[in-house]
Amino acid sequence: MVIGVAAGTFSNEFTYRKMVEKGEESKFDALFEQAAKNALASFGKTWPMHIGPNQVTAQELLEERSPIDRRILIGKFQKGTRENARAAIAEAKKAFVSWSETDYKSRLAIFRKAVEKFRERKFELAAILSYENGKSRYESVGEVDEAIDFINYYILEMEKNKGYSRKNVIAESSVKVKAGFQGAPADKLEKISIKLKPYGVFGVIAPFNFPVSISMGMSMGAMVTGNAVVFKPSSTDNMSMLTGLKIYEILKEAGLPDGVFNYITGPGSEVGDELAISRDVSGIAFTGSRDTGMRMAARAYSQNAQKVFIVEMGGKNPVIISKTAEIESAVEGVVSAAFGFAGQKCSALSRVYVHESIKEVFLSKLIERARGLKVGNPISKENYIGPLISESAYNRYVESVEKAKSAGRLLYGGSRVGNDLDGFYVEPAIVEIRHDHELVHKELFLPFITVESFKDFGEAISMANDVEYGLTAGMYSKSRAEIREFEKRIEAGTVYVNRAISATTGAIVGMHTFVGWKGSSLTGKGTGSKFYLEQFMREQSFSVTG
Repeated sequence: MVIGVAAGTFSNEFTYRKMVEKGEESKFDALFEQAAKNALASFGKTWPMHIGPNQVTAQELLEERSPIDRRILIGKFQKGTRENARAAIAEAKKAFVSWSETDYKSRLAIFRKAVEKFRERKFELAAILSYENGKSRYESVGEVDEAIDFINYYILEMEKNKGYSRKNVIAESSVKVKAGFQGAPADKLEKISIKLKPYGVFGVIAPFNFPVSISMGMSMGAMVTGNAVVFKPSSTDNMSMLTGLKIYEILKEAGLPDGVFNYITGPGSEVGDELAISRDVSGIAFTGSRDTGMRMAARAYSQNAQKVFIVEMGGKNPVIISKTAEIESAVEGVVSAAFGFAGQKCSALSRVYVHESIKEVFLSKLIERARGLKVGNPISKENYIGPLISESAYNRYVESVEKAKSAGRLLYGGSRVGNDLDGFYVEPAIVEIRHDHELVHKELFLPFITVESFKDFGEAISMANDVEYGLTAGMYSKSRAEIREFEKRIEAGTVYVNRAISATTGAIVGMHTFVGWKGSSLTGKGTGSKFYLEQFMREQSFSVTG
């Protein structure tokens, strides 16, 4: 997609699409497969943290193993401590002084260089990403593309707003102050400007499932607006630490000053908690579970460590399939949204509401389509569903299947797929169960959907809204009246109608914003929007008289 932006033109990367259009799909495959071989050969090293100008080690190490095959040791990383976190915060605080005063055009020049570095290393990053979290080549390359898109989009937003800098007066008024008005002297001219200024230090805590794009999007939001960052990769089963390190390397190669982006690994109970409670951290950018996000906010305020929380906290995302829906499109959209990347996306579809008149036809086609999905090593291009991220995720799958069998009907799936890999590969699960069951309301992060039927469209919207989350939602209908009612009543921030490519996933930078409502967010403002960067700055009204 190409859109006009005030200071330039934004164009999505879309690597796979563009290469296919050029007749280069075989080249795409060759580049990825060679990168995968190179990545596999490079694994097993021990890596330091990077705090300010220093490479830092800890007393203990964390092993990262691939969910594709747990016998593959991706690397050993430092088990950072509270002391390491405090050191990183101190370095970021020190770097903030000069970074915040750096002309925004100079900052943007660094990030433009970073874009070129990301492009040069695109397939390298994608291959590492596939080994780290089990994504297919298409999803992994697409994620690196999205990271580049975020950088470019926010560069153009900064240019459009002239860096939100001191020279950029967002609103200005000049008034003649009359004698006696609020005690002011007579005939003095008062000039008032309103500016946005960076906060200081942001803790950026990344998820395992999008360790390049979401990590870079959050970090870019903080850094491009003049803040310094302490970056912590996901501590979910020690995943995605190597991609975080590669982001650090790219930013340094692009010329980012020491201390602006500090890379620290370690458990959330120590490193993440220290970022939350430190009074020297002005804000937290976090993507992950609602429980973790709310717990961090509670910890911060319990310690009087007031800060900004820019968080996205998961979803329990619905789709409504009307009696007028194009069934084939609905089936494709449901399969992609629910089972792509084994359902391990905060935007993944997990609840299906289908009109009773088409329920049996829809389910028959859905089950047939699910049965044809190949489950296995995502490095192989023919496999659609890769592994679950961890044993704990697999245990959650087993428990959910057993609960479904006990309280409802398991329509398809529910079994582990056997192969010669030491990973947790499972069939997608399709379940029919009553609306008040916990499986309908609890986020699972699995290739697992519940199905319910409805008679009245208004009833379907009420059921779709009847969860604590409000991230994404979809519907399929040919009725304009139903579409209008859906738009008016649905309680979700990112909403799609009649989208065959995916019912609830796949927001594209520059086209959609990605935003949650209710328990999915604390701000109601999303990534890839003109409002996103403003969250990383605070407003100041500055008045000069005379």
